[in-house]
Amino acid sequence: MTHSRPVVHWVGAGLSSVPGIRRLARGDLPLILWNRTVEKARHAVAGLGDKAEVRPFDPDVLRDAIEAEDIVVSMLPGNWHVPLARLCLERGAQFVSSSYISDEMRALHPAALDAGVSLVNEVGLDPGIDHLMAHSLVDAYRRDAAFDTDNVVSFRSYCGGFPAIPNDFRYKFSWSPQGVLKALTSPARSIRGSQTVLTERPWQAIVPYTVDFGDGRSETFQAYPNRDSLPFMGDYHFGESWRVKEFVRGTLRLDGWSDAWAGIFAEIESLAGEARDQRIAAMSESLWEQHAYAPGEADRVVLSVELCAERRDQPVWHQAYVIDALGNDEGSAMARLVSTTVALAVEALASGALPAGVHPAPADIVLINRWFDAHAAAGDRVRHIDFLRRED
Repeated sequence: MTHSRPVVHWVGAGLSSVPGIRRLARGDLPLILWNRTVEKARHAVAGLGDKAEVRPFDPDVLRDAIEAEDIVVSMLPGNWHVPLARLCLERGAQFVSSSYISDEMRALHPAALDAGVSLVNEVGLDPGIDHLMAHSLVDAYRRDAAFDTDNVVSFRSYCGGFPAIPNDFRYKFSWSPQGVLKALTSPARSIRGSQTVLTERPWQAIVPYTVDFGDGRSETFQAYPNRDSLPFMGDYHFGESWRVKEFVRGTLRLDGWSDAWAGIFAEIESLAGEARDQRIAAMSESLWEQHAYAPGEADRVVLSVELCAERRDQPVWHQAYVIDALGNDEGSAMARLVSTTVALAVEALASGALPAGVHPAPADIVLINRWFDAHAAAGDRVRHIDFLRRED
């Protein structure tokens, strides 16, 4: 017998999940938190009474607890996402994660369609809110009188997290540094100067990037491309005939970051194979000891997504969305933005607003605006800027 309402099984209830969990706990969906450390999960719902049940995470026990139409949220490391998504397919349940869609996840799309099950990914911050901003900008541009396939288009999407009070290292870690260090060994592909550019190392493509916050403030950061940007042109509904001068999705760092990290770049560049992996593990341990966030220390997140169209070298349409968020007593800005978006995806699934299959963050403008409003209500305004009219 199925439940009258879907039960949300939130798997992985550490500190990074707290804001999203608390949002769902204030709603009317039954909520079960699964975590290896039960006390951490109880902390996530402290003060909310009996709004959520806490259970120790065991995959076999979780499997038996899931019923058709339930919603499973994976906030575990990435290697867990596909096994949990397959479990959802087996049980007729829905799935949510904030991570990028892997090839293995994408391969589940036909089975998810056949089962009428939604496997929703890329609903965090980056990826997540950045997708929402991009969809909204492209939709607005397509509907504007300035739209013309002969225009030359530039798209820039940059996101970064760093300490609210800058340090000499220009960065701090909220979890193991290995992920950041390994990302420095990965090539990236983007479009610059109307040409496809392959960057072997991020620090080889650092450029200054000034973010206009739309409130009279601006700040110059260092920016570099991340992963392969080109597939997102199709995801964001860029026309195949569009003349694209720039298309990049990348990372923001505080100004001066490349100088502070020059020694790390040099060491990574000098290593290869197993020796590099071993050295990265050792560097990670040392960096965690030296540059982890202190308890209660505030972080800062900046996200800027910008679309510009030019005709005869003059801008005819130029808009952006930007978030500048700070951590507070309730938790980090990163945790708030990521997990609140995850919770919004859960609510959308429960209301039937998301289709079956494997999907990233939604492109529906009504839903996007609803999610923007929800973030604003949580204290994180998504500011819209029209550079040609200076409206926001």
